[in-house]
Amino acid sequence: MNSTMLQNTAQDLYTEYFVQNFIVVVLGIIINSVNGVFVFTFFRSSIFYNDPRYILYIHLVMNDMLMVFLSVILFVMAYAWPNVPLPFCIILLMIASTTHKNTPLTLAGMAIERYIAICKPLHHPQICTVRRTYILISLIWGIGVIPALADFFLFLVVFPLSVFSKGTLCSSANVYSSPYHNVMSKFLLGLYTSAVWLILLFTYCRVVVTARRADTDKSSAKKAKSTILLHGLQLMLCMLSYITPIIDRIYAPLTPALRTKITFLNYLLTNLLPRLLSPLIYGVRDKHFFKSIKGIISCRFVIVKVKPTCKKIIK
Repeated sequence: MNSTMLQNTAQDLYTEYFVQNFIVVVLGIIINSVNGVFVFTFFRSSIFYNDPRYILYIHLVMNDMLMVFLSVILFVMAYAWPNVPLPFCIILLMIASTTHKNTPLTLAGMAIERYIAICKPLHHPQICTVRRTYILISLIWGIGVIPALADFFLFLVVFPLSVFSKGTLCSSANVYSSPYHNVMSKFLLGLYTSAVWLILLFTYCRVVVTARRADTDKSSAKKAKSTILLHGLQLMLCMLSYITPIIDRIYAPLTPALRTKITFLNYLLTNLLPRLLSPLIYGVRDKHFFKSIKGIISCRFVIVKVKPTCKKIIK
């Protein structure tokens, strides 16, 4: 009887894990497919890839696509490949960590670009060039990778090099087990988030002040205020992933029988879904993007049939 119960329990767990992995993979494909439409739209027109505003936006979309891809890969690997080589796992986690930090930094760059466009319109073409935008994106990646590199060097200090020949369960919870990891990560995360919030607050206040001037384009200033507020909403969505461990610690002990389901639902709501909503809200709101996407979706192939004409030859 005990063996039958154990078999049923193992079968139920297998079914639950299969369903969870299936949902994550399908949702990841949907999110990246929707975001892929924005990327495809961006590269179809020079209006987009010659505008710093849209370059920063599409960098945000592509960064989130990479983050979703790695997040799904790590989720599936935790069940399908429990003994991942440590060097390979560290590379995946470093890239995933960097993309995670890039999102708020890109939002800050987008807010600064809108601030310059409204408050310093005459200098905007000279300051916000395509070349400088790509330099800014390089700086974003350079700053975003700092926490991952710091954790990696601390890992090298704490553990011997022989550990790299071993396998591990590839998850962000147990690979970097250095006692300094949590303190440093929380400090840098708090520093990045605080800096982004200050930038958003500063740019919004400056745009509000500029909008009150008589010689300012009221409609453009109003759109800029709405855009910066939208950046704040996007930042709040991406910050949901920061509180995932806190939610797990609060709600999982209350219902031990539903712990895996609560953790899985928390992962979906705080890590995957915001990566769809954030670019989608911004992309659909922009009239140029919306018009281009609408044209792509409503596109129809017209097949023209040409009938040959036969001429009778009269002899």
